[in-house]
Amino acid sequence: MSNNVTITVLYFASLAEIVQRDEEVLTVDSGDLIKIYQDLSDRYGFTLSQDELAVAINHHIADWHTPANDGDVIAFIPPVAGG
Repeated sequence: MSNNVTITVLYFASLAEIVQRDEEVLTVDSGDLIKIYQDLSDRYGFTLSQDELAVAINHHIADWHTPANDGDVIAFIPPVAGG
């Protein structure tokens, strides 16, 4: 039985600049948010650590240990400077 999860990942600020898009649909082998971010960091060379980001599931801030489910929208939110 497969544990594959298809999710939509939203990118903001510096992460969107690195990836050069605002979102992408991914099929991953686990809903583990930490693993998903690590895999994306390996793929795209993100320099921000998990501790520097907030994470949201379906537009609500989530805990990194909350598993993503099939069809969820995940956002890794970097710090943004503003005035």
